[in-house]
Amino acid sequence: MRRVLAALVMLGVATAAAAALAADPPEIALTIEKNRFQPDEIKVKAGVPFVLVVTNKDAGPEEFESKELRIEKVIPPGKTVRIRVRALKPGAYGFIGEYHEKTAKGRIVAD
Repeated sequence: MRRVLAALVMLGVATAAAAALAADPPEIALTIEKNRFQPDEIKVKAGVPFVLVVTNKDAGPEEFESKELRIEKVIPPGKTVRIRVRALKPGAYGFIGEYHEKTAKGRIVAD
């Protein structure tokens, strides 16, 4: 009886771990280089949260800002920052690099 109970407990732990791994949001790479975002358009699935993994390859800081998404995050030079983004409704959501607004722009398209 103890072995059956132990096996059931282990099965429950394994199932919970698998569910936690499946629940990890997808990661999307975004690079800042020469005061521009690459890619400048990101496509995501509507209704699914995700993580932007932003790497700043420039010598100075840049701020990822999206008023529509209510996100403002400074990315130090040479660093990578992870930004969790909630599940989006279908549509396009603009973002800019606040320190270089003329060149650092992009959008996230959820469909």
